Amino acid sequence: MPETVLQLKNANIYQAENLVLSDVNVELQKGDFVYLIGKTGSGKSSFMKTLYGDLELTEGEGHIVDFNLLGLKEKDIPFLRRKLGIVFQDFKLLPDRTINGNLEFVLKATGWKDKTEINERLIKVLDKVGMGNKGFKFPHELSGGEQQRVAIARALLNEPELILADEPTGNLDPQTSIEVMEVLQDINKNGNTILMATHDYALLLKYPSKTFKCDENKVFEVVQRKS
Repeated sequence: MPETVLQLKNANIYQAENLVLSDVNVELQKGDFVYLIGKTGSGKSSFMKTLYGDLELTEGEGHIVDFNLLGLKEKDIPFLRRKLGIVFQDFKLLPDRTINGNLEFVLKATGWKDKTEINERLIKVLDKVGMGNKGFKFPHELSGGEQQRVAIARALLNEPELILADEPTGNLDPQTSIEVMEVLQDINKNGNTILMATHDYALLLKYPSKTFKCDENKVFEVVQRKS
């Protein structure tokens, strides 16, 4: 039986009072790699924010990694986010501490206490994204692509059931974007489920996968033409 990691049924997504997406029906199974595409302003970010509890779901059904998004309580949001890995376009690394310090901060904030376990986990996730020897550096000493790899490593720290990548290559040049995509592809092959919002259509052609599109207040599956 495939395991459902995310399911939205007849969901309406609002930004303040404005209906951004209506009657959304989306399902992700464990191990999927799914794209969410659409023009700027089409609702991709609102969709993602609803999934990690930044926007409240008030109409329809929504289940994500065993949490019910409808009526999700404020106090449950940190627990939901522990089961998700979130990768942002602008990396969101803390500039005043090293890469190891950044990752350690997240682990401590999510309840890790044992110094040895913390160090082992840092080494493991940095190795996974090819940054094993860069832990002592500060974010400003890294290229954009390296910072995004660290952001992906950070998303992996608590072994998330679902990774939400919101325009992870948005600030990167084409070659670096491909390197970051290779990292995401490897992680997906290791069994991590990934939902990636992007407007980089070159990546979709290079790495075809299941795709949903936001357009005119709707979300629908797009079938990629085989070239």
